[in-house]
Formats: sequence, C-alpha cells, structure tokens
Amino acid sequence: MYFTEATQRRFAGRFTAVKAPAAGGAPAQRDPGVIETVTRMLGQIRADGLAAVTRYAAELDGYDGRPLEISREEMRRSGSSLPDDLREAIELGAARTRAFAEASRAALKDLEVELEPGVVAGYRYVPVQRVGAYLPAGRFPLTASAFMTVNVAKAAGVPSVVACTPPQPDGGPNPAVLYAAYVSGVDRVFLLGGVQALAAMAYGLVGDAPVDMLVGAGNAFVAEAKRQLFGTVAIDLLAGPSEVAVIADETADPELVAADLLGQAEHGPDSPAALITTSAELATAVAAEADRQLATLATASIAGPAWRDHGSITVAADRETAAALMDDLAPEHLEIQTADDDWYHEHLTAYGSLFLGAWSTVAYSDKGMAGTNHVLPTAGGARHSAGLSVSRFLRPLTYQRVAREATPVLADAVEVISASEGMAAHRATAVLRTRRLAPQEV
Repeated sequence: MYFTEATQRRFAGRFTAVKAPAAGGAPAQRDPGVIETVTRMLGQIRADGLAAVTRYAAELDGYDGRPLEISREEMRRSGSSLPDDLREAIELGAARTRAFAEASRAALKDLEVELEPGVVAGYRYVPVQRVGAYLPAGRFPLTASAFMTVNVAKAAGVPSVVACTPPQPDGGPNPAVLYAAYVSGVDRVFLLGGVQALAAMAYGLVGDAPVDMLVGAGNAFVAEAKRQLFGTVAIDLLAGPSEVAVIADETADPELVAADLLGQAEHGPDSPAALITTSAELATAVAAEADRQLATLATASIAGPAWRDHGSITVAADRETAAALMDDLAPEHLEIQTADDDWYHEHLTAYGSLFLGAWSTVAYSDKGMAGTNHVLPTAGGARHSAGLSVSRFLRPLTYQRVAREATPVLADAVEVISASEGMAAHRATAVLRTRRLAPQEV
C-alpha cells in the first residue's frame, strides 16, 4: 500500500517519505502456487463431491470423521463453555452489529414512480435466498466474523444462512466462533475449513441446496477459491491482507497512532500500515514509538515484519495534499486524528471504513462493538467498491406496469428505434399493441 507513480509525480515536492515500505510496495495479491492448488482442489470436488471434501478435510485440517454438521444443541451449549465476560462480549457485539444492520435495512425503501400517465416503474428489495458464510478460526479465531456475515445477512432477510468453520486441534469447532454464529442467527453450521468448505457450500454438498452467495474472510487459498467460484455464486469481495492508514497532525498522540498502526499490522506479516501526517515532529515520534512498542509486543513476530516491510510514514505539505495522497492509497481502514476531522470527512472519498477522532480505533469495529462491518475492500479496491452491508444481500429488482392508454407514449418511439436498428421482432411487439387500440385511440 504505497502511492502510485502518477500520484508521486503529481505531488512531487509536496510530501516527504520518512519511512517507505521495505518490500517495495503492496504485497502480492495472487500466488501462482495458490492458484494452481485451488484450481486442482475445485476440480476434484466437482468430480468426486463430498468424498473429495472429506478427503481434503482430513488431509489439511485433521478432520476425524465425526458428523460434518454441528447440532443446534452443540451450538447452544458452546456459550456455556466460555468465560462469562467473553460470552457477554460476544452477545453485545452481535446485538450492536444487528442494530446497525437493521437500521440500514430500514433506510432502504422500495420505489414506485409514474413516469408518464399509465407508465409505472419501480423496484423492490428482495434478499438473496441462500448465503454461505466462512468463519475462519486459524492462528487468530476471528470471533466477530459471524457478526459481519451471518448477522447482517439475517438482518437483510436472507431465509437460509449456512456457515463453515474449520476444526481445532481437538477436532471440534472453536467455541467462541461457534457461539458467535449461534447468537447471530445462523441456520446450520458445518465443520469444514478452507477451499473445501467454500466448494461444499457453492456446489450444494452441505446444506439444503447450493448457496447463491459466499461471504467471509480467509487466507490466500480461501480468497482464491472465492475468486474462482465467482460466477457460480456471488461473493462479498476479494480481500487481501488487512490494511490500516492514519491521517494525523500535530495534535495527535504518537503513542495512540503507533498502537493503532501496529494493531492492524498484527493481522499478518504482509499487512500494510500507513501514516500520513502534516507534522514532521509527529512523524519522527510515531516512528520511535512503534519501535518502542514492538520491543514488548507479544505478537511482534507478526506485527514487526509487517511494519518493516509494508509500513510507511509520509509527511505532507498541507491537509489538501494529505487527503489526495490518502485517496490514492484508498485503504481498507482509515483513522483521522487531527484538529480538522470534519474537513477530512467531507473531502476524503476512497476508504473502506472511516474512524473519526482519537477515540475511534479500528479494533472497536474489528470486534463488532461499533456496529459497522469489517468486511472491507483492500489493495485500492475502495476507489470503486464498498464493504459488506445489508445492501449487498439485497437485490433491487425492477418492474414496470404499462396501462393500455399509455401505449402511444411508448410504442411509437420503440417502433421507430427498432426499425432503424433493423430489429423487426422488437418493432412487431410495439406495432401489434398499437393495432389493438380502438381506431379512435390511434
């Protein structure tokens, strides 16, 4: 995550790189070995069905042959195995995310408009019928993933939501991830991980039927499987390594800025983190503070390489330059810690989700406490796409209703255009209706 060559030329002399990414820019989004492996696995699963799914599950995840489907009773009991404070935090995150999703759904209104007397057009929001959610539980079990996928799909009115989550070393599901799915309203859960999980949901090998849409984060193999399954099913988005960026000025606290940068670098050694500041003094202080915090950070083996290889600090000449540079990065998560937060909110146009003010850390959203979704575009995708929300699970299906008396308003022009295009059958559909009008109406 660094500036394009065009932007560097455009703003030459208006910014200074205090720290550039050691790896020379954004991490690779696709690995040829991953592509080949996923292609082979999907082909085998298409050919051999559930037998291939369970074979891969045993080989890759240590699946021990127990029933793939997790019972409702086991889902319900998963909460009782958790510490009280964790169970309560999961319930709170689910409730907050559902509340924001339901409010978002309520704001999406069906539309009907009469364009001309007797010519009515409109649309209805209709939910996708079957969704498959992938709930990762690897190195870091992402408990809040169910809030963002299962929960929001249910708030959108999706009738059937199935989920897959990989087995843990003991052979069962991660209880926190399972309980999060349960309180989010999941219909069915299967003990499957990785490519085989996505293929099983897309091909209808688990659940009642093939899903219409796949959602949820995962590793490079999961992302590639979603890419290759797109078209067979819809997907939420293709996300790469998690990203964070901060715009800060001289009023910001370097300790908080450094902590927030490392907080997202912790996702993986290829997670980009960028600071753009209008203060050279803050830039120097944040660089030193990041090194100080890494010295005692329990996950420094992950966050350290990410900060070294994909971290950057840039000093911009003014806020206009800072905003333009940040729009070029189009980061997944963007924090604003300045005396001009409202100005930046008004002028920035490219980010997955915005966190305004020093009290608004990304982690609040990551864990489901801020209500908004953390499934967001990466690798510059925020220039053209938005993150997951209730609207992604809804289809605005258009319709039209034309009255008999409105025929002349439409048919005459359609006849002329169709004739000019040489489309005789199109012309006939209009002409035939005109002929059916009473002579005095023509």
